[in-house]
Amino acid sequence: MRKLTLVIPFFLMPPIALLSVSNKEGIVPLAQELTGKYGFQIISSGGTAKTLEKASIPVIKVSEYTNSPEILDGRVKTLHPKVHGGILAKRSDASHINELNKESINFIDLVVVNLYPFQETISNPNVQWEEAIENIDIGGPTMVRAAAKNHSYVSVLTNPNQYKFFLDALRNGEITQNMRKKLALQAFEHTATYDAAISKWIQNEIKENSSPWIEALPIKQTLRYGENPHQNATWFSRNDKGWGGAKQLQGKEISTNNLLDLEAAIATIREFGYGDDLEHRTHEKAAVVIKHTNPCGVAIGNSISSALNKALDADRTSAFGGIVAMNSSVDKNAANQLKSLFLECIVAPSFEEDAKKILSDKKNLRLIELNQLFIQNSDRKNIRSILGGLVVQESDDNLIDESKWKVVSKKEPSLNEYKDLSFAWKVVRHIRSNAIAIAYSGQTIGIGAGQMNRVGAAKIALEAASEKENKGVLASDGFLPFDDTVRMAAKYGIKAIIQPGGSIKDELSIKACDELDISMIFTGKRHFLH
Repeated sequence: MRKLTLVIPFFLMPPIALLSVSNKEGIVPLAQELTGKYGFQIISSGGTAKTLEKASIPVIKVSEYTNSPEILDGRVKTLHPKVHGGILAKRSDASHINELNKESINFIDLVVVNLYPFQETISNPNVQWEEAIENIDIGGPTMVRAAAKNHSYVSVLTNPNQYKFFLDALRNGEITQNMRKKLALQAFEHTATYDAAISKWIQNEIKENSSPWIEALPIKQTLRYGENPHQNATWFSRNDKGWGGAKQLQGKEISTNNLLDLEAAIATIREFGYGDDLEHRTHEKAAVVIKHTNPCGVAIGNSISSALNKALDADRTSAFGGIVAMNSSVDKNAANQLKSLFLECIVAPSFEEDAKKILSDKKNLRLIELNQLFIQNSDRKNIRSILGGLVVQESDDNLIDESKWKVVSKKEPSLNEYKDLSFAWKVVRHIRSNAIAIAYSGQTIGIGAGQMNRVGAAKIALEAASEKENKGVLASDGFLPFDDTVRMAAKYGIKAIIQPGGSIKDELSIKACDELDISMIFTGKRHFLH
């Protein structure tokens, strides 16, 4: 096959596209249209060239174009002046044109590149260091960055979902400067995400935690608005982790507030196990109702429908317009309970066919399947923006170690009280601080969230619990600095309390418990949630 040679004037040269992709989805139809309709000449290398040749598409191999062989087992293919000169040359600069003419280099008008599958490679927990390193692309990012830098003259495509957009624009004669700027932006986002994944993986492998690396994430979706209609919002996420991997079965487009509430829901429900993740399961079905990122009802039961009914009964008023999460498949009995309620979202590992049919009449209700794999693959980092920067911390989601709990009162909790204390402690760390949770028989019956003082939070929770006519147990996310909360709890019939301990006046609370015949457990760990 003939080699490309420079012929002046440049505007008489056919346009040239360089195609080198790891993900070959859509590359053949793209190349067919580029060559067949628009007269492009194709330069390509490696597996991409073989794919195009197999489809009978004319292609000039990079090694033929550069007159330099691929070397070092393919590590060096496209790193050559004839490639990068053609990409980076300014068409309006006479000195650039003269240099290209002297070196017999052609303009390259379109660069179509996506990178070695590094992220897919490291998703295998057993991947070896050498294999991962070998899947770090060098030539690809260099070509992408070169094309993006020279976007005044060159278009760059880094994702198969851009191909139709580009061909439509080409067909309509709308390859504008503004369009190339947008493609350049997406290209730099592509390489930034790639580099971040590499840096983060190496950091984890060598246990280097001195400087947290924030992963660069691609745009998942531009949301209708933020927490309020006057705020813009964008969702950034990979498709193989967390909510980016969730499947929305029906309902309206997801919103900012939905995402924040869903995050709170899944954090809470995971305390009781999720899906088939037996390592973390309590073997009990669980349901949680979230309103404004706080649980307003949480319950466990021996079936998902019984757990759901108890969670809703905990506070049906607050459940209106809320989000429901369940830790196992939604069956028809649960769906029948949900169909008459106004809810924003329902999230679960899966939905049985009968349940989907029952809920299909609620067209606006968002049904979301979140597989446990996407939860397990998510990173244990909590990132918050502050003025001029970020705060990065580990997520407070370690499994609770009850072996470190200590009964500090004279009275021991009964077996049933201990079970409820354990349940309440799992819930209280997902309530905004100051937080109090009252629980009875595997159900929250009173919640006090986000109050400026702990007595106020306790009063709200205790008054709500008193309406249920159950005594219950009390959990506090932080220590009780005085005996006032204990004495108030006693008036409402509380017989057991769980708290972190650690106040310089712990003895006041312990003494009050002994006086009032209340058992008290210290966990030794607080769970503030701001």
